[in-house]
Amino acid sequence: MNLKHQTLGEFIIENQKNSNYSSGELSKLLNGIGLATKLVNHEVNKAGLVDILGGVGDFNVQGEAQQKLDLMANQTFIDTLTKREIVCGIASEEEESFININSLDLKNKNKYVLLIDPLDGSSNIDVNVSVGTIFSIYKRITPVGTPVELKDFLQEGNKQIAAGYIIFGSSTMLVLTTGQGVNGFTLNPAIGTFYLSHPNMQQPKDGEIYSINEGNSAFFSKGLNEYLDFCKQPQNNKPAYKARYVGSLVADFHRNLIKGGIYMYPQTKIDTKGKLRLLYECNPIAFLAKQAGGEETDGFQSVLEIKPKELHERVPFFTGSSNMVNKLKTFLKEEN
Repeated sequence: MNLKHQTLGEFIIENQKNSNYSSGELSKLLNGIGLATKLVNHEVNKAGLVDILGGVGDFNVQGEAQQKLDLMANQTFIDTLTKREIVCGIASEEEESFININSLDLKNKNKYVLLIDPLDGSSNIDVNVSVGTIFSIYKRITPVGTPVELKDFLQEGNKQIAAGYIIFGSSTMLVLTTGQGVNGFTLNPAIGTFYLSHPNMQQPKDGEIYSINEGNSAFFSKGLNEYLDFCKQPQNNKPAYKARYVGSLVADFHRNLIKGGIYMYPQTKIDTKGKLRLLYECNPIAFLAKQAGGEETDGFQSVLEIKPKELHERVPFFTGSSNMVNKLKTFLKEEN
């Protein structure tokens, strides 16, 4: 088959036989995520035409102001996957606790749980800047047929079965890994089908871009600020790195995945544990980075090796081109 004309559904079926999880259940789940993505994409694209922009005057469990699109995306993914009974549990950044999904006979036989950030960077939607969805899939560890428990969700990132993100930009792309590399699919809006557009995505080992909110530099560690100074200096007759920061993890990571670069969201003197969520943001993005030949760290260890203690745990996060991340780690190590 011509890869350029391969659909997401065809890709999932073709690659299912190479997976350790080839029962078809994972394929149904990934196709369900694709369907929910199309529904969210439709709402995002008409956001300026209907009353769906701005905040709702409420806050999520992290104390962050909720946007109307946050709630819409959250409910769309939950409804779509729940009605199809293709997961046994869902944990969302927008929900205080996980959702146990019972099938009609009250004994859900499904093996997978989904963790999701329904709309990353949603505060940017009012100014027409790219936003996204991030998701992570694990095999449950409690017995099939029983209600899911918290421990089904509090698994290390290196136990992920699949992970991905959707970026809603000039085109809508779904970037996916099932542990066998990273592939990107672009939505053809005319017929509502995702086509394989970026097979076997590989992150360059070096890059020229660093992405961080330098407005917080007064609260960064000494080692991190020294690394930022390094980024701004020409090295070996090469120009200094370029600063590029959107403020949406999906948008910043996607650009650096394709062009090469490093993304940084450190702990600060104010946010001493970091700000990004381990389960909904860092683990899936770290899994994708490693599968694409990139690197990831919390500054001292692999994010994927951290044993989560709570659903909404936050950690520092650095990811990107392997040589850039490894160089950063030398600066962070020297300060200790």
